[in-house]
Amino acid sequence: MNKKELIELIAKDVGCAKKDAESMMESFVKIVTNSLKKKERVVLVGFGVFDAKYRKPRIARNPQHPSQTVKVPGRNVPIFRAGKKLKEAVR
Repeated sequence: MNKKELIELIAKDVGCAKKDAESMMESFVKIVTNSLKKKERVVLVGFGVFDAKYRKPRIARNPQHPSQTVKVPGRNVPIFRAGKKLKEAVR
C-alpha cells in the first residue's frame, strides 16, 4: 500500500473528502517528524512507538574498495517499535 491508497482508505473509513484525509495524513507525518527532531517519543498505545535513537560513530569498510576504511559519523536515526496489539494482529 502506498500513501495515495492509504489516504483513499482513510477518507472512505472516516467518511470525509480525500483532500481532508490527505491533510490529516500530512499533519500526522509533520507532527511525528517534528517530535523526533526534538528527540521526543511518540507513543500510540497498542500500535507502537516512534523514537529517535543515537548511533555512535564507527569505522566501516568501503563497499567499492574493501581494503579501505571509512569513518561513519554518529547521528540520530528514527526507529519504530510495534505495540503488543499490532504484533498480535500481524501474527
